[in-house]
Amino acid sequence: MSTQPVVVGVDGSEDSLRALDWAADAARRRAAPLRAVHVRQYAAWTQPGGPIVVTPEPDEDPVLADVRARLADRADLPEAEYVGLDGAPGVLLPELGADAQLLVLGSRGRGGFASLLLGSNGLAAARDAECPVVVVPRPGREVHEALPVEPGPRVVVGLNVEGPDDAVLDFAFAEAALRDARLQVVAAYPWPIQTWAAPGEILPPAVDQAAVESETWILAEGFLAPHRERHPGVRADGYAAPGDAAGHLVAASKDAELVVVGRHRRRLLAPARMLGSVTQAVLLHAAAPVAVVPPLPTEERTDGGSDG
Repeated sequence: MSTQPVVVGVDGSEDSLRALDWAADAARRRAAPLRAVHVRQYAAWTQPGGPIVVTPEPDEDPVLADVRARLADRADLPEAEYVGLDGAPGVLLPELGADAQLLVLGSRGRGGFASLLLGSNGLAAARDAECPVVVVPRPGREVHEALPVEPGPRVVVGLNVEGPDDAVLDFAFAEAALRDARLQVVAAYPWPIQTWAAPGEILPPAVDQAAVESETWILAEGFLAPHRERHPGVRADGYAAPGDAAGHLVAASKDAELVVVGRHRRRLLAPARMLGSVTQAVLLHAAAPVAVVPPLPTEERTDGGSDG
């Protein structure tokens, strides 16, 4: 069986070239083929969302020609393929994940509003692709209240102890192993816990915060245990933190190699694929590349699973 490729969307923008470099490194680490795809938007003969048309001669596409030249000296790539498509990027890019092990995109492309932190194509791919999607941000994003961490390569993963996602943890541990990196696990818990008595009256919490924090991390350790066994070479540590999970993950993203989050599971009253609020906030504000991991097929359920 052939190895599935690492696919990267390119459009000639600086954002897509950063994504190309990240994807080339990811392909090298995985000993996987790299497939660079240029979706030419709204060709005169193609309606948005219409059938995929493969450009017969990728060498005639100037974007792909530039990509080929950029990768010409990358002797460490197992294989590189260059594909041109005609159609709507927001439709075609997510479909590229059907036969990919990873889909990589820049945070912005040539279209849309330059002031936006994340383009619509990146959001669509992170929401709809069948494989993990990595969005590479522009450099210079400022992260406030960054936590002090020890030096060295580091992958960050968010763990929701009320609804843990094995696909997210599997990907995070595997990525840390590929990068010989430490895995930093962030498990947030709601605080303060509000107790309502009468209308308009809030009582102080009846539980001790230290006890909640300890219980949260005990639960986290239980979920991490099988993954530690499968990846004994990965050092995984972290902390339980009060309040906003997105804020903690963004803070931890400074100088990290990757932040790993999950995609919203389907729910009974919301069966369409969605991005959870935490995932969206991390995509918008993290200083490091962000991997959005879809749930396993059996987990894309309608049983009320928790937000990713």
